[in-house]
Amino acid sequence: MPIASHELSVDFPEYAESIKRLIEDDLQFKLENDIYSKLDKQIRGLQDSGIGTDDDHYCRLKKQRAYLKQHLYNRVTATITQH
Repeated sequence: MPIASHELSVDFPEYAESIKRLIEDDLQFKLENDIYSKLDKQIRGLQDSGIGTDDDHYCRLKKQRAYLKQHLYNRVTATITQH
């Protein structure tokens, strides 16, 4: 069974259009989203390999992804409230 993606537009489908617009119009958001996407892909690769969840490297990656996800979510919702 494939590991589910945690891409922003998948986890927050109600903001898919705003996310797409930010990726197109805001270089900093695009760069941060690219980093987030790479982290997500790397974590899913580790999960597919059957690595234990107590691995320090794995846990650090998951924390970094969670931080970036929250940061990007805050940027998306702030943009919406400004309009």
